[in-house]
Amino acid sequence: MIKILDLGMHPYADTFISPAQLGLTEPILPLECYLCPESGQVQLGYVSRDTERYNLYAYSYTSANSKTSRAHWDDYYQTMVKRFNPTDQMVVEIGSNDGYLIRQFQADNRIVGVDPSIAMAKIAKEQSGVTTITELFSLATAQRIRSDLGAAHLMIANNVFNHSNNPLDFARGVATLLQEDGVFVFESPYWLDTIQSQRFDQIYHEHVSYFTVKSAFHLLAQAGLEIFDVERVDYHGGSLRVYAKKLPPDTRPQAVSLVSEMIEAETQLGLFEVATYRQFQKDITTTRDKFLAQLYAIHAQGHPIVAVGAAAKGNTFLNFYGLDHTVIDYVTDSSEHKQGKLTPLTRIPIVGDEIFQQYPDEVYAVILSWNISDAIKNNLRKINSKIQFL
Repeated sequence: MIKILDLGMHPYADTFISPAQLGLTEPILPLECYLCPESGQVQLGYVSRDTERYNLYAYSYTSANSKTSRAHWDDYYQTMVKRFNPTDQMVVEIGSNDGYLIRQFQADNRIVGVDPSIAMAKIAKEQSGVTTITELFSLATAQRIRSDLGAAHLMIANNVFNHSNNPLDFARGVATLLQEDGVFVFESPYWLDTIQSQRFDQIYHEHVSYFTVKSAFHLLAQAGLEIFDVERVDYHGGSLRVYAKKLPPDTRPQAVSLVSEMIEAETQLGLFEVATYRQFQKDITTTRDKFLAQLYAIHAQGHPIVAVGAAAKGNTFLNFYGLDHTVIDYVTDSSEHKQGKLTPLTRIPIVGDEIFQQYPDEVYAVILSWNISDAIKNNLRKINSKIQFL
């Protein structure tokens, strides 16, 4: 593995600090990415404790956290029903979170949710009536579920496969739990989109692996799974939706034409060359320095600055840019699970968007949730027409 990116020291990005925990310190680790050119695998060099990431502090991210998210998962459900007709079958969602997606399968199927967050399992039960197996998905988990409940017709794992400290064990768990004609579908931010857009804030400790089509093909093959389709979707600023099935015994995986074409495109675009990342590191550092010069000039003039969107990627941005509560007044967010808490390490109070009402004069806003920036700007302008967006 070759070190390709270094973003400095970072806390868990999806951690938010309650007032009772204000005097404590959270884990801080180097945020560095490494590349295996042969397999296309990109992963963190320092892997944190997975149980800590989801339970040391109450996990706050919910699948139904915005209109955009809900629309995406509603469409996802309809796509799965049309393509695979999971009726009177067992459907398993790994990383079922607040239960928003898996509950939609409940009327016609047996459903199983798996999620390590105790806080999210409680929300799923209270809001969706979904009972969750509260543990990290693994081969051992899959073996227990199969023994107790049988095999799954459809397994889905969205923005969670990349969270696994041991992705091969995760994939083997999928292969174990799937019935012979079953289907595994997962979504994950697409590394190609991250690099081309220079959205470095998609990198954080919860994201252990960064998927390319090449890395997904090689990883799944080791577990006895074969990709039969791939889609690029707009969610999270650009994601892969990968469809896989079990390989027949004693057969080697074959890359369908679409997979071969996408791997070739990734190679031609330099995703597996160190030089690509040297330029990426230089570019994001230069962009940061120019932005900070502008922001500190505004701050020096006494103008208030508020960040918008208490998202995991927002915490990567704040920490890489070195922006804390001495510069940013607040971070706003619509989630009741985040309001009243503070951002990790930077210790910025999280409040609702209505905070913008208290600024009678010019106030500056930094949009952290850039994937829904248009909707955010429209809503904020209704609250305060004097907001200047940076």
